[in-house]
Amino acid sequence: MNLEFQSGNPKQLGAHFDGNGTNFTVFSAHATQIDLCVFSPDGQTEIARKALPERTGHLWHGYAKGLPKGTLYGYRAHGAYLPDQGHRFNPYKLLLDPYTRQMFGTWTNHESLLGYDINSPEQDLSYNPQDNANYVPKSVVSDPELFTLITSHPDNAWDETLIYEAHVKGLTQLRPDINSNIRGTYEALASDEMLEYLDKLGITAIELLPVHNFIDDGFLLERKLTNYWGYNSIGFFAPEPRYFGAEGIIGFRNMVAKFHAAGIEVILDVVYNHTAEGDQRGPTLCHRGLDNASYYRLINGQPRFYVNDTGCGNTLNVSNPYVLRMVLDSLRFWHQYMGIDGFRFDLATTLAREDHGYDKRGGFFDAIRQDPVLCNLKLIAEPWDIGPGGYHLGDFPHEFAEWNDTFRDTVRRFWKGNPHSAQELGARLLGSADKFDRSGRRVWASLNFVTAHDGFTLADNVAYNDHHNWANGENNNDGHNNNLSDNCGIEGDTDDASILQLRARRQRNILATLFLSQGTPMLLAGDEIGNSQGGNNNAYCQDNQIGWINWDKQDDKLLQFTRNLTAFRAAHKAVRQSRFLHGGARPADGLPDVEWTDFNGAQLNWRDPTLSTLCLTLRCSAEAPSYEPDDDMVFIIYNREANDAKVTLPKAPDQSHWVRAIDTAAEDEFESREIDPDAVTALGHSVVAFILKENSVI
Repeated sequence: MNLEFQSGNPKQLGAHFDGNGTNFTVFSAHATQIDLCVFSPDGQTEIARKALPERTGHLWHGYAKGLPKGTLYGYRAHGAYLPDQGHRFNPYKLLLDPYTRQMFGTWTNHESLLGYDINSPEQDLSYNPQDNANYVPKSVVSDPELFTLITSHPDNAWDETLIYEAHVKGLTQLRPDINSNIRGTYEALASDEMLEYLDKLGITAIELLPVHNFIDDGFLLERKLTNYWGYNSIGFFAPEPRYFGAEGIIGFRNMVAKFHAAGIEVILDVVYNHTAEGDQRGPTLCHRGLDNASYYRLINGQPRFYVNDTGCGNTLNVSNPYVLRMVLDSLRFWHQYMGIDGFRFDLATTLAREDHGYDKRGGFFDAIRQDPVLCNLKLIAEPWDIGPGGYHLGDFPHEFAEWNDTFRDTVRRFWKGNPHSAQELGARLLGSADKFDRSGRRVWASLNFVTAHDGFTLADNVAYNDHHNWANGENNNDGHNNNLSDNCGIEGDTDDASILQLRARRQRNILATLFLSQGTPMLLAGDEIGNSQGGNNNAYCQDNQIGWINWDKQDDKLLQFTRNLTAFRAAHKAVRQSRFLHGGARPADGLPDVEWTDFNGAQLNWRDPTLSTLCLTLRCSAEAPSYEPDDDMVFIIYNREANDAKVTLPKAPDQSHWVRAIDTAAEDEFESREIDPDAVTALGHSVVAFILKENSVI
């Protein structure tokens, strides 16, 4: 095959077919030559290789006349192989196009992927002339008709948002009512059965664990395991093909469209903090081979080694303008052409690091906040990394919500029975104003969760004191040790009816605390049915029954209770306000927007070191403007004690009375019921919520 090159256009990175040929543009500041390699349709044979003819600044480009859509290709980059100076060019390595939107073939764990000789005593300072082309997928020149603009989105308000964190495969692989031919795929995720389930659950947004193309770590493959969670990205524009059904990429776009038709937003968990190439001992797959010194943060004075603020071997250098551009182009692509409504940024502190450290006014924040497309999406930060000064909860710009791990830890401590936890619980129930009430931020900035993919499930949190990660092949040394869990008396499975009853109520208490708190709630998929991972709190490599949701063991009572909670939250503005509550007097009636009382109706004594019970009255925020009238009022009892207790309710407004609407002590489906306000009892270990009902007119 003879490649006929013209100059081409450097303005759009990646490979773009225009009907007559394909334009190629790729970034490298330090390469001396970039070769385009074209492969046969089966991806096995290199049929053409030619250097891109033009360089404009740091962009290498060329237009291949007559080269059609569907062409398989890759790059080879020439330059210095001087690891001590941060350069690792090796033209024997076929490299993925960082902007490719499709891949053909799969990654194979083979020593030829390494830029160095694994058997050399010099380790990564050595050079490996093995060609890797037979062991890597090829980039694909995409058909532009596959990626048309998507302009319709649900755009649900933050204060109405309920996020469901799920794994594409794990959510559907064992679900019996879904066609077995599509389970574990994007199509299954948006099947009619799944959509009906999510609708009844009250979900407004589904947050998917990473679906950018990722690879399985070599050490996991040696253990016959895989990188199940997917936090090992290499292709930031290409959807992970292991979840494809018969429709391929179109199936992903159709999935999003079906979610949108159901009023459900789609949020992606994205990993722009590092790549799958790892540290100096990792493979050369893409960015390392194209320009190691530009794409990665290298240790000052020792550029052979990588800054490892992520704990994954390397750190993407987002302060480089072309790396930052890649991230922003990726985000826009997933929103505009794949329909995504928001992003959860894994280890988001890393993205905001400049040479001097974390900077909330750094390039990443400046770029995303001024971008007219991206600034209006749902942006969620995991506000930490493992680098120096990496914990920044509450320190992100107002456009971001943040994973609030203090909410998780406080709720677990409280229901576990830890002393002094009730005092901090008060702040968490009201949206963690101590963390977020600054610079005009709203309550929704606190993204509240009690469990996530990383850690125990809710069922395991009340059944295990210690993690049981033996299946991971690390001698049970991996995973968090401080889980703030409580097995309620016996470790793991038991037939003891009293312990099972206590565990069930503890789950209901934790869920009620989550959904009755100000802020944005996130529910881990499967928690609503009591899903267990057998005590494994780090199931990142368990693409099997450990990591998949077991629908055959569905707890129907817990599911119905969760549905009641989400319906209650949707119906009552008092528990999902957009403004913080500080006890200020409301202009309409002079009453405080929030009141804390003890079980006798007296002011709560926050200084009591044994405090374990409290009552909370919620009204519309005193800061709400007059054009947002809302007379909703909710009274909530939190009784951590084992004993039942008489509770004095607040005086109901004229022409109304209190109705018990939520009670975690009820083991069966609970229906709202009338009460005698003079004889209200909160059973031990329970959460009870009351709402107002108008008096009947006789």
